[in-house]
Amino acid sequence: MSEEAPAGDVAQVLYLLRLYVTGNTPRSLRAVEAVRGVCEEHLRGRYRLEVIDIHQQPELARSEQLVAAPTLVKRHPLPARRLVGDMSRNDRVLAGLGLPAG
Repeated sequence: MSEEAPAGDVAQVLYLLRLYVTGNTPRSLRAVEAVRGVCEEHLRGRYRLEVIDIHQQPELARSEQLVAAPTLVKRHPLPARRLVGDMSRNDRVLAGLGLPAG
């Protein structure tokens, strides 16, 4: 699937997301489940989610200048956005992705 879509063809835009977590803690697992759920419901077939454990790949956390985890980073489409903390509120995750709630 192409990462670029013609103007006005928002339904075909590929979302590139990174979710930074801290190991297999309950909070990290809830964040992964919540973000995947929102993506499957609202972006099915139009997203790529990379989950990064900052304990195993601290250099990626440093390069992103993260200050807390979990952090969801939307890299594409622009503008890039970050959502830090609790991922359990779907409306908050949708706003962080720049998607309308509902």
